[in-house]
Amino acid sequence: MTIRIINKSHHPLPAYATEQSAGMDLRAFIEEPIVLHPMERKLIHTGLYMALPKGYEAQVRPRSGLALKHGITVLNTPGTIDADYRGELGIVLINLSTEDFTINDGERIAQMVIAKHETPELIEVEELDDTERGAGGYGHTGK
Repeated sequence: MTIRIINKSHHPLPAYATEQSAGMDLRAFIEEPIVLHPMERKLIHTGLYMALPKGYEAQVRPRSGLALKHGITVLNTPGTIDADYRGELGIVLINLSTEDFTINDGERIAQMVIAKHETPELIEVEELDDTERGAGGYGHTGK
């Protein structure tokens, strides 16, 4: 599969860090550092625009190192980029820590996973088949 991408930033294209990585790192494309205060969220630009093939999505996910070390995460995790979207890829970051965090130009701020998806036809019915679980929801199976 190939993905057409426009890179208006001065950073390299997203790339896999290792041969078996699922996600590609996305970098901040900003004119000056951005300070994220505790519990503050901001849209961070990447300078990237792309055209995904039909039947695919790009999922934007947090970077585990930023989450563990600094409490920085992607707010709408995973964020979905649809195949028909042609705007700039923006990353909604939030600071869940108690300290300010500074984002610098070129910093790896999120990761992007390309995933195939189905587009099912929904059929309205009056009832569903029975299963052993039934309607048992959150925590119903115990410890």
